[in-house]
Amino acid sequence: MADTALADPDSGLTQAQLAARYGLRVAGERPSLAEYSRRLWHYRHFTAAYANAKLVASFSNARLGQLWQVLTPLTNAAVYYLIFGVVLDQNRVPNFIAYLTTGLFIFNFTQSAVQNGTQSITGNLGLIRALHFPRACLPLAATLTQFQQLLGSMVVLIAIVLVTGEPITMAWLLIVPAVLLQAVFNAGLTMAVARMGAKVADLKQVMPFVLRTWMYGSGVLYSVALFEERLPGWASKLVEFNPMLVYIELARVALLEQSPLLSSSLFQLWLAGVAWAVVMGLGGFIYFWRGEQEYGRG
Repeated sequence: MADTALADPDSGLTQAQLAARYGLRVAGERPSLAEYSRRLWHYRHFTAAYANAKLVASFSNARLGQLWQVLTPLTNAAVYYLIFGVVLDQNRVPNFIAYLTTGLFIFNFTQSAVQNGTQSITGNLGLIRALHFPRACLPLAATLTQFQQLLGSMVVLIAIVLVTGEPITMAWLLIVPAVLLQAVFNAGLTMAVARMGAKVADLKQVMPFVLRTWMYGSGVLYSVALFEERLPGWASKLVEFNPMLVYIELARVALLEQSPLLSSSLFQLWLAGVAWAVVMGLGGFIYFWRGEQEYGRG
């Protein structure tokens, strides 16, 4: 027995000690945040290609193809204008058609990203179990897909704004940073709901109700001045920091000459937009990364 112990230097070591001795690691172990970020950047081309494929596939069976990415929000805008602009007489807002359409297009960017992000893990289990890649590629691809759709929709939005009489001004350039801030916010939010959706399968059933409530609370369909008129002062101030209201107001300020603002300061509006992008972008990324080893199991 003594000779056997001398011949085998690993005898008496625990599994953990053996793994440490030979540099073995747990399969599927979560990397450090810095390493995970590096891997995610390395797979950026995969994320872009996957987003493009999803965009093409989403309209492949429709006769009008990708034209529906513009027709859908336009149809919604027509219906909402009939109800809120004609029936409920919200035309007291200057250029209500452009006001309404801007809110719908901007909100739809976040709404579609969240809806697709909720199922980005549960809807791709076969891919997750077959290939090794940072799982954050999937919710980020969902955001990128919707960002590409927004770019197409913006062409239509600009046309609507021009046709309804808005002049071209230097302020239009502000739509670029506003949309980019919203894209960062969406990316973080999409990663957060992707992890929650992976844990709670029923979340995709609940999310449409959450998003609909969020839309009604973001001044998409009516003048934001109604918040000040109908809500107590503290509640009105709280609504000012609704992230979707912030990004919608930033877009409206950029494109429309006369747009009612809930925020008392344009600087405060931009500050809130930057803060939401940073907090949600980083927070959502870290929250998703902490669950990396869980995705695709069970």
